[in-house]
Amino acid sequence: MTEAELTVEELSPPQAWQLIQDEPRTLLVDVRSHMEFLFIGHPVGAINIPWIDEPDWTVNPDFVRELRQLLLGGLPHDESGSQAVPVVLICRSGRRSREAGESLLREGFIRIYNVSDGFEGELDEQHHRSTLGGWRFAGLPWEQC
Repeated sequence: MTEAELTVEELSPPQAWQLIQDEPRTLLVDVRSHMEFLFIGHPVGAINIPWIDEPDWTVNPDFVRELRQLLLGGLPHDESGSQAVPVVLICRSGRRSREAGESLLREGFIRIYNVSDGFEGELDEQHHRSTLGGWRFAGLPWEQC
């Protein structure tokens, strides 16, 4: 597969959970802000590396480096290298994580997945989240502080 053919693969929350179960070396990265990760909750086992964070709400210039550090810091990988480790990205609704995934592809990563509904899903008619879709809506394991 050429670099031009690589895309961020979209997974539903249950599909993402199944991938994590089937391939234990999969890294689940929550790209929301530190505050969202802590107070709204996050998937059990997720590692928080914000794509955009407070106080300035700008793109994290160290995002790719921080992810590489995790992969090189002892996560199991095969002879194809750490950039072949499956990386599942999640945010609130799937937008930030897709953008973060595209940046990883540009940096040479090859197995990048986006949780299409995110952790909370889209807004419903009453402007509530977690009622139409998302990790929590699917009843998958999550926690909060």
